[in-house]
Amino acid sequence: MELLEALGSDLHLVERFSLLDADTLLYRFTVDDETAFTQPWSVETTMTRSADPLFEYACHEGNYGLFNILAGARAESRTAGP
Repeated sequence: MELLEALGSDLHLVERFSLLDADTLLYRFTVDDETAFTQPWSVETTMTRSADPLFEYACHEGNYGLFNILAGARAESRTAGP
């Protein structure tokens, strides 16, 4: 059973984003659902700013253009130099 299928209608989800410094983001979330869990639980992780280009993260069947998009970006990076 997947997690989302197990969650009930009493789900309470709290997400928090905190900027720790100019290059670090803290992401925290707490899940509270008495029908699915015996007690609330939380997760936190830090995310560091990247100077590298960001590419959209979207996948679906039939997205055959992604290979060429990434190949073009990699070729451009090689010719640009360090």
